[in-house]
Amino acid sequence: MTEPSLESRYALEVYPRRGINIIRGEGASLFSDDGKTYIDCAAGVGVANIGHSNPAVIKALTDQAETLLTCPGIFHNDRRGELMQRLVRLSPKSLERVFLCNSGTESVEAAIKFARATTGRSGLITAMRGFHGRTLGALSATFKYRDEFEPLIPGASFIPLNNIEKLDAAVDETTAAVMLEIVQGEGGVRPASGDFLDAARRICTDRGALLIIDEVQTGFCRTGGFFACEHYDVEPDLLCLAKGIAGGVPMGAVLCAETVNVRPGVHGSTFGGNPLACAAGSAAIDFMVEHKLADRASHLGDYFKEGFTQKLPDSVRELRQIGLMIGIELKQKATPFLQTLLDTGIIALPAGPTVIRLLPPLTIEEKQLDTVIDALRRTL
Repeated sequence: MTEPSLESRYALEVYPRRGINIIRGEGASLFSDDGKTYIDCAAGVGVANIGHSNPAVIKALTDQAETLLTCPGIFHNDRRGELMQRLVRLSPKSLERVFLCNSGTESVEAAIKFARATTGRSGLITAMRGFHGRTLGALSATFKYRDEFEPLIPGASFIPLNNIEKLDAAVDETTAAVMLEIVQGEGGVRPASGDFLDAARRICTDRGALLIIDEVQTGFCRTGGFFACEHYDVEPDLLCLAKGIAGGVPMGAVLCAETVNVRPGVHGSTFGGNPLACAAGSAAIDFMVEHKLADRASHLGDYFKEGFTQKLPDSVRELRQIGLMIGIELKQKATPFLQTLLDTGIIALPAGPTVIRLLPPLTIEEKQLDTVIDALRRTL
């Protein structure tokens, strides 16, 4: 283990540290200050979809930094408009307007406010095991991490994922929105069923509630579609985005259908949609489209699944995979295995106490996935 970093002297320690000091990234590789190389199967928790230090994003950032860094939302801006156009053209056809912010939890906060402002209601229905963020509004809609911060924002309640009967019973005249992940990431890489999402759309429409889909982790080609909505043909009223949107530059967005009706002044963001982040976002999206990263994620996910399941370790209970969003559920706690993987040069994530989650850059090479598969077999 390296010497403690300068950061460790000053940081308020809210993160469980892994004990390595990362100083550089390239593609699907990360490099520590002691000269070690790691295959990154975390990608900044699903951020670096186009790989670390992507040249297209670097050029966009450099060019924009020489032109204009910040521009508040009270003025129009060309970079902002270009990114919004790209997002709308690639999203489900119900979505026509865009609010830009700085993170996934900010996009969820905005979506909750927009739903309340539109409907005049306060109730929010979300799924058990779901994760929507750590700020107080988003945390109110999140199943874990709540206890020491209660009382949270009232009106949120939880139902089991894929239980149509419980959903039907929960949505009433006080419900502003139902908010769901297409695939629960933090909750163990657990997909929603098509029937459940269809029912959610129908119930919300029938009862005057809005349907919010949280694609903060699944968006931008991660699951083998540009958005995971494509796998189910679901049409949300609001779509929450972040993580992979801008190649590693902090950004979030809420895409809205015509059912969303808010007035000026209802919400805002000082840094949301700043030209620098927008330029990075447009460059990242263009790279995804040009290099067909959705198709690549689908192919590489199948490649991983075929290779890993040829000889499944005894400690594995189940493999759940959609594109390059992979959950390996174990028969025991995952944390010791994550440390062993790190020692062998593989960075992976937990997703609940017994699940190893892999979210590698979509630019990862097959030979790197072979190395990951071999390390998993040895470790597990």
